[in-house]
This record gives sequence, C-alpha cells and structure tokens, in this order.
Amino acid sequence: MVRLNVLTISVATLIAIQSFALIIIYNKQKVVLTQTEARENKVHILILSSWRSGSSFVGQVFSQHPDVFYLMEPAWHVWVNMYQNSAKILQMAVRDLVRSTFLCDMSVFNVYMPEHKLISNLFQWDVSRALCSPPACDHYQRTDLTNYLTCKKHCNSSSFFKVEESCKTYSHVVLKEVRFFDLSALYPLLTDPSLNLKIIHLVRDPRAVIKSRDKSVAALLRDNAIILDTKGKAIDSKNAELSNYQAMMEICRSHIQIHESATKKAPDFLKKRYMMIRYEDLVKDPLSEISELYKFAELNLTAKLRSWIYNITHGEGTGSAFKITPRNAKNLSQAWRTVMPFANVLKVQDVCRGAMNVLGYRLVESEHEQKFLALDLVLPRKKYKFNWLNSDDQTSD
Repeated sequence: MVRLNVLTISVATLIAIQSFALIIIYNKQKVVLTQTEARENKVHILILSSWRSGSSFVGQVFSQHPDVFYLMEPAWHVWVNMYQNSAKILQMAVRDLVRSTFLCDMSVFNVYMPEHKLISNLFQWDVSRALCSPPACDHYQRTDLTNYLTCKKHCNSSSFFKVEESCKTYSHVVLKEVRFFDLSALYPLLTDPSLNLKIIHLVRDPRAVIKSRDKSVAALLRDNAIILDTKGKAIDSKNAELSNYQAMMEICRSHIQIHESATKKAPDFLKKRYMMIRYEDLVKDPLSEISELYKFAELNLTAKLRSWIYNITHGEGTGSAFKITPRNAKNLSQAWRTVMPFANVLKVQDVCRGAMNVLGYRLVESEHEQKFLALDLVLPRKKYKFNWLNSDDQTSD
C-alpha cells in the first residue's frame, strides 16, 4: 500500500513536471510566434518630401504617437559622408540605409559613424520620442509627449545599440526623408516582402518653400551642391541664391515625377500604399487631415494627441528649422505673401510653373494679387485629391 502511494505520488509528480515543461515550451513558442507576428505585422511609413516643406511637423505628428518608432532623415549620414556624388548616384545607398532602418538593423550606420557611437550621433535624434523613452532612455514614459531640449539633456549618453533595441519594440516604423527624387527608386522597397511600406508624399507651395529656404541658405549649400551635381565642389556665397533657385527647379521636377508615377503610371503594388497631402490643406484643418494620415498609417488618434496637435498649430511662435514649437501654422503658411519681394515670386513661379499647375497652386500675376490675402492661391482640393489610382486610370479624381 505504501509502495502504491509512493508510485502514485511519483507518477503525479512526473505528470506535474511534464505539464510544467509543456507550459514553458508553449509559452516560449507563444513568445516566438508573437514576435514573428509583430515583425510580420509591422507597418513602415516613409514621409517623402523636400527641405522646408513642413515635413518636420508631419514627422512630429508621427513621432509623438506611442506606437511609432521615428527617425528624422537618416539618409543625412549618407549625404554628409559621400557629398562628392550626385543625388542620383547616392539614391541606392540611401535606399539601402532606409531599408535596413525599417527592418531595425542599425548596423548599416557603422559605415557612416564612429566606432564607439551613442544615440546622440544620429542626426536630429532628440526629436524622436522613441529615443527619449524606454528602452532607449528612462527619462520619459513611452506614452509621454516629449520635448527635444529635455531629451537632449537627459538622453544624449545612451548607447547606440539602444536604437535597434527600441525599434524592435514598436508596431510602426516611420522615417522622414527629403533625399529621394524619383519614386521608381523606391519600387524595390515597395515590392520587398519583408516590408509593409506606405508612402506619404508631402508637398508645399514652392513660393513658401523658397522663402523658408532663403532663411537657411547657408545650411542648404551642401545639399544644393549634391542636387546640382557639382562633383564635390562647394558652392560659394556669391552663387548661393542662384543655387537655391536651381535646386528648387530640380525639387519641383521631382514632385511632378513622383506624382505622375503614383497616379498616371502607377504599378499595381502601389495600391493603397501612396498618399499625397499638401501642407496648406494640413494646416487649414489639422485634426481632420491628421486623422486621415493616421487612418492611412493604421494608427489611432488619441485624446492626448488631439490636444497636442491643436496646441502646436495654434501658438504664437514663428518656429525654426527642424524644431517644432507652438506656432500659428495657418498664418505662417501664407507669410511669404506679405514679405517676399514680387520679383522673387516671379522667379520661383518661372522655375516651378509645371509643378504648381500639377499640384494645384494658383500663380499670381501682380504684386496686388500676391498681397491680397482674400485671394486663395490653393486651388480646391476636390480637383487635386491625391488618392491612389488604378494603373489603368489616367487622370486624378
């Protein structure tokens, strides 16, 4: 009887151990499956724009979302290190860096950064909420809205490997880039089965862009040289203004190319994966437009973000390059009309006439029209509603 009891206890113990082992194995498999599903279900968003077009603001709209891992212009590192080349030559290196970053493989930056690097070696790292919160940095909670000045103060010594660790914990990876000039360069990413890529193409009135670029002309000289393919030769200050308009011409051409490639000549794999938005429409009705952007990106607009969006677009500040602070975004979008010399308006209209016609910006024929603010220079969006079209469609709806 004693032996039977011992045997019963032993069998029960064995069964318990086996059950426990099965639970551990099951949980491990579940974790692996969950990680695999998270990897497979990741959404990758590329904000495609040009310098001084409001892309830093749109980037922040995504960066502040708690489900988003965001980096601002990672391809800056390619252009800074390989500035002797043209934009066309560099686009393959840029595309490879973007792909690796989307897949959270940050070893791609080893070529462009020092061996013992920190998160703070990344261009404009401090505008990324994800790099200011766990696991990258413990100063903010992941659900907090972050401030770049506070982030820079408390998180600048975080190890670079935290970038990759952080990236892997998010459902959405969003990158903002201004260094693509041809949509076809992105086709290998759009057809890559390891990516779930969607493109948001942000455009802005070229007259507002050139006015903003004029304030940052020195900072843009190296980029202008790459766009204009000066073979690494620096643009001197005497030719800075001319280079600005020449670069603007190439930027406007790229917007036409991207728009037509995504609408009139769209391949099937672009279906539901391309969205164009005008900055002027965005600042006119921020909450409605951002709701559409989030819907496209498969994100939810929280009450906290609604409040942040309202405050950031209804402030009194004037803003600065790259950094987003409260400002009256709607008024600032029209500021060029009151301060820009009419002669300069005519120059930018001359180099960007085609893009302005395609994107829905009314040309002005006189200084009176320019300064008559009751005259809306942004044509009705019904005609210029940039939804994805079937490849057999030839015109926008």
